[in-house]
Amino acid sequence: MHTRKLTVLALFTTLALAIYSLESLLPPVVPLPGVKLGLANIITLLVLHLYNARDAALVLLARVLLSALLFGQAMSLLYSLCGGLLCFAAMTLASRLLHRRFPELTSILGGIFHNIGQILAALLITAVPGVLVYLPYLLISGIVTGFFTGLCTRFALGCLRRLPSSR
Repeated sequence: MHTRKLTVLALFTTLALAIYSLESLLPPVVPLPGVKLGLANIITLLVLHLYNARDAALVLLARVLLSALLFGQAMSLLYSLCGGLLCFAAMTLASRLLHRRFPELTSILGGIFHNIGQILAALLITAVPGVLVYLPYLLISGIVTGFFTGLCTRFALGCLRRLPSSR
């Protein structure tokens, strides 16, 4: 990996971590566990659109590990990894199938699969099938928040494409 690309990916990781920390200061949008905007996912989607899946995975994993280390607990790492990896897989597949168009749809699918990953982690940890009661609410929140982060990603892509390239 070239130094310039490594630097840009490190900056994206730092930006995702900063967005995550700012979002953690916001009050909950809905009083249900697991529901949040997921604004740091904008950065993962940007890297997926601007670079490739491998680079986006590196940024996502670095952000999840660093955020758990700096802001979370050991338990939050499992939820974030399960949700983040399923979200990433869905967004990567959607991005390829949609030829990197429609970041809103890609993000909605990511939000849905992120919440499915969180429910799977909760089932794994608690072994209580009652956590499935949250799934419909989490799926609705995944659609709404996914659409919002997708719109933010579309806006950011438009701004980044207008910047002069130094290649």
